[in-house]
Formats: sequence, structure tokens, C-alpha cells
Amino acid sequence: MRLRSINGLRCKQLKLVLLAFFIMFILWKWEEGTYYNTEDIHPDSLVVSHPANSKFVDQHTSSDEDFPSVDSLPQPVVKVGKQVTGAPPPVPLVGVPAIVGGEQGASPSKLKECNHRNGRWVPDKRRPLYSGFGCKQWLSESWSCRLTQRTDFDYEQFRWQPEACDMPEFEASQFLMRMQGKTIAYVGDSLGRQMFQSMMCMATAGEERADVEDVGAEYGFVLAPGAKRPDGWAYRFPSTNTTILYHWSSTLCDLEPLNPSDPATSYAMHLDRPPAFVRDNLHRIHVLVLNTGHHWNRGKLRANKWEMYVGGSPNRNKNIAAIWKAKNFTIHSVVKWLDAQLPRHPHLKAFYRSISPRHFFNGDWDTGGRCDSTSPLAKGSGISLNRSEDTDAEGAVMGTRVRLLDVTALSRLRDEGHISRYSIKATQGIQDCLHWCLPGVPDTWNEILTAQLL
Repeated sequence: MRLRSINGLRCKQLKLVLLAFFIMFILWKWEEGTYYNTEDIHPDSLVVSHPANSKFVDQHTSSDEDFPSVDSLPQPVVKVGKQVTGAPPPVPLVGVPAIVGGEQGASPSKLKECNHRNGRWVPDKRRPLYSGFGCKQWLSESWSCRLTQRTDFDYEQFRWQPEACDMPEFEASQFLMRMQGKTIAYVGDSLGRQMFQSMMCMATAGEERADVEDVGAEYGFVLAPGAKRPDGWAYRFPSTNTTILYHWSSTLCDLEPLNPSDPATSYAMHLDRPPAFVRDNLHRIHVLVLNTGHHWNRGKLRANKWEMYVGGSPNRNKNIAAIWKAKNFTIHSVVKWLDAQLPRHPHLKAFYRSISPRHFFNGDWDTGGRCDSTSPLAKGSGISLNRSEDTDAEGAVMGTRVRLLDVTALSRLRDEGHISRYSIKATQGIQDCLHWCLPGVPDTWNEILTAQLL
């Protein structure tokens, strides 16, 4: 009898221990991310880009030395919900409160701001916001997939629905009125240029506008001898005195010729100095969006004769000699510098946009990698994360007044939206699985940007 009693007691204790372990496991999984139907997507390594400016060489080149292996980098996990057929009701936010901007310890009112990182793509027959046919005045032909031999355009008819709030609909005339007398500047690589062209198409509703003025000369955007295009573009809407501009700076480093009198000179690539254009024009800018990422590889540095400098001298610091470390050092440097400038420019809202994902499958850009999918959201439609996939960008803005425009995870779900194999001339060649069709995903980046300007 006593033996049976002891065995019963031990059985109860064992059940309690197992129950405690099960509860601990559930709590741990809950903290990792929302528990709806998911599959894990891991970020790929970062390399290569497409043409952005003809002053420097901009070809697809990469090297294994540029980035450590994928396994050696921290790999955040994206939780993606399966595709839905209509807009879902707002879902309560679960997990760690999102950092608004780069500020830690933000007030409760700031923590209630919309977390645009998390949410899902929903079908919307009112999209796109403009026509790829009609926006020829501002849109590069190679990025307007409506002008190519592509025949599927379902990718144009989705909008991003944040998880716990509604994002206001973009309306061109209202946007220009809000930006009256202000200047919006995009500074970065060719993905930044795509965002700029997207904004021009959105602000004009994709229509021809003879009244919009080309004011590039005011910002030094003139065609250099032998160049195919200037280092930037700037346009002004006279009705509201709103200026939208783009400056090409693929690495966000200040580039300085080592011998200005020599056309074949090498350039000092100052990792700790922001681009001269930003320094010289910051007082004229009201909204600044910075980005870099895909140009950081040895091939581009060698082809452009860029030599890494720190403190005004060639870099001797082995801790930042590796390309991925130099990139991270530069992002932190430019964000830190910008944060220090903001008190002197109270009118300025500054953003750093996280990296845009590549989607090369079954190879890389130079080994037959493809992005042929025409099925929207084949890997899911939703994102719920407690941190950014772009840890370099998130770390750089942490504790600063520079806001993170976090678009990496939501863009990763849209592999069907790239230019892929399509082109104006319908020629066979390397697939573009880096740049996006316009209209397309960069329009959503701008919608998230403008929602944060309210």
C-alpha cells in the first residue's frame, strides 16, 4: 500500500516537471515570434548591384573574401504567414515592442506608433498607384516591366498592411501639399535611385507634367565630360515648391581624387566621412533617406580605384579591412555624424533604409541564378519580427534620432517582383534579381516613408 502511494507521488511529481518544461518551451517560442502558420526564411549574403552611374565602373563583381560565410553571420529568422485572399483585421502586436526610429527608452506614446516592419501583403485591385506605361517621363525604361516582354503583372496589385495599424492611402496632391516648401533627398545606390523614381511617379500619379522643373544644376547635377548620366537628378513642383532629388553615392563614403590633375587617378574612399553632397546640402534638405549595401565588394573597389581611408590616411586597421566590416563601420560613421547634425537642423527628418534583398535561386548572378517566379507570395504573405533582418542598419540607428526605414523582411517575400530575365530588347543574358519592376515593391517603401512624415 505504501509502495503504491510513493509511486503515485513520484508520478505526480514527474507530471509537474514535464508540465513546467512544456510551459517554458511555449513561452520561449512565443517570445521568438508570433505563432501563426509559418516557415523560416534566412537572409542570403549581400553582394553585387546593377548600373547606377557611369562615372565609376558598376559591374556585377564579387569575391568570396568580401563577406564571411552565411553560417558565420547572425541569422535572424523571418516568420511568414501563408497567403490570404483579403485584408485581415488588425492583429495585436506580440513580442518585444519595436524601436521607433533609433531611440531606446522611448516614451509610451512613441511606442504606440505604427510598427511598419510587421504585417502582411494583401491583394488590392486599386493598385498600382501609377502606370508603368504612363510614367515614362521619370521612369527608366529598363525598370518599367510594362515596356518589356513580361506578360504577368499580378505583382503590381498588392499593398502592405501593417500588423496593428492602418497605413494611410497615398494621394499625390495631398502629399505635395504636406511637403510644401520642402526638399526630399534620396542618397545611395541604384536601389535608392529606384526609390527616387518611384516617388516621382507617385507624386505625379504617373502622368506627364510639363510644369515640373529640372533644378539639377542648383545641386551640381551636371553631365561630366565622358559621363553617360549626371551624379543625380532634382525636380521641383512649382505649385507647392516641393523638390524631390536623388544623389548617387553607392557606399555613402566621401570619394576624393588622390591626384585631381590625373584623369586615371585613384580615389580615397573615406569610410569615416559622409558624402560631400550631404555635408554641403544638409541645410537645404527636410527629408533625407540614405542607403548602401550591394556595392561593397572587392571587384568594385578595384575597378573604380577606390582605396579605403580612415582619419585622412590609408586604412591600417585590420579590424575593418574586411569588406563587410568596412561597410558596417561606414554605416555607423555616417549615422553617428548625421545624428550629431540633427540638433542644428530641427526641420530635418533623417532615415536610413535597410538593405533590399536579392533573390537569386539555383546559382548567383554569374552562375545561372534565376528569379523566374510569377506566383506572388509563394512563400507566405506575413512578417512578425522582434528585430530587423538588417542588423547592421538596426545597430547603427540604435540610440540615435535617425529612423530605420525597415523594408528588408517585407521585400524578401516578393521574389516575383524583380526584373528577372525581361528587358526592352528581349535579349538573353544575366537575370536581374536585385532591382525591382516599377511600379512595384519600392512604391511600398515610399508609402511607409510618407506614413512616417505625418
